Amino acid sequence: MAATDFKDYYTILGVSKTATPEEIKQAFRKLARKFHPDVNPGNKQAEARFKEVNEAYEVLSDPDKRKKYDQFGQYWKQVGEGFPSGGAGVDMGGFDFSQYGSFNDFLNELFGGAGPRSSRQSSSYRTSTGRPGGFGGFNDFGFQDVGAGAGATQDSEAAIALSFAEAFAGVQKRFSLGNETIEVRIPAGAKSGTRLRVRGKGQVNPMTQQRGDLFLKVELQPHSFFQIEGDNLVCELPITPDEATLGASIDVPTPDGSVNVKLPAGVRSGQSLRLRGKGWPLAKGGRGDQLVKVAIVPPKDLSQQEREYYEKIRAIRTYNPRSHLQQVKL
Repeated sequence: MAATDFKDYYTILGVSKTATPEEIKQAFRKLARKFHPDVNPGNKQAEARFKEVNEAYEVLSDPDKRKKYDQFGQYWKQVGEGFPSGGAGVDMGGFDFSQYGSFNDFLNELFGGAGPRSSRQSSSYRTSTGRPGGFGGFNDFGFQDVGAGAGATQDSEAAIALSFAEAFAGVQKRFSLGNETIEVRIPAGAKSGTRLRVRGKGQVNPMTQQRGDLFLKVELQPHSFFQIEGDNLVCELPITPDEATLGASIDVPTPDGSVNVKLPAGVRSGQSLRLRGKGWPLAKGGRGDQLVKVAIVPPKDLSQQEREYYEKIRAIRTYNPRSHLQQVKL
């Protein structure tokens, strides 16, 4: 790789070199949603940016790869691989590696080993799949080459963004892999982090001509009302103080449409009501539950009459929810 080809992955993600894994993950998700091809159909610049963001995250999210990238810069991929000697037609940024048989030999000398060609203290590097061979990058279509060793197939990985509706019901997605177009059926109930294997649709290993598998990692886009906790859907239901005090009958959105929920008198803020079988689809069939968390929301703007009635209630109220605190001591 020429020195001018070096990519600053930290700059691409917009994070500092001391960024935590969580900061890197948050930056990646924000940029991936912004530049995803599904969000920018036909936009070549967004597609190119999406590939760069994926490539940067693939390296910086892996502790081992990030360490090598920080330490060796543009030559980090050569760690664990054989690499060309001088005159091989590859620009190594002005550094002559021809005296070394492999990058392991270079590391031995760098860290005080027995010499450039000694193998007594050579290290063994493996791919993220645990197989011997080089570290892959992202190809022209944004798919990560997981393993590229001579004895391994070359699997690929790609992130796929789904809305809650798509993930809940399942969806058919179409991908372009070079000159090939494939359709993938995402089953109902996928969640963030779900990995789906598409057999025989990965990259071709140039050494063995065997084709690996394509792994799709699901990323759920945020929903304005629902969240997922395990197999359950969770939502927050705002209610008024009078509804909490007297009880009420309220319509609550569910994936199947609104259902009427009876609020018991005296319900507390933070209390959850369970709607059985209204949650997320389960892999074994059936559904989880929907948990409706109550949030008592006082009105900000009161009419004159409302204010008068609230003042009357305060004047005649006998209940004190803090009476038990009078006896609290250290």
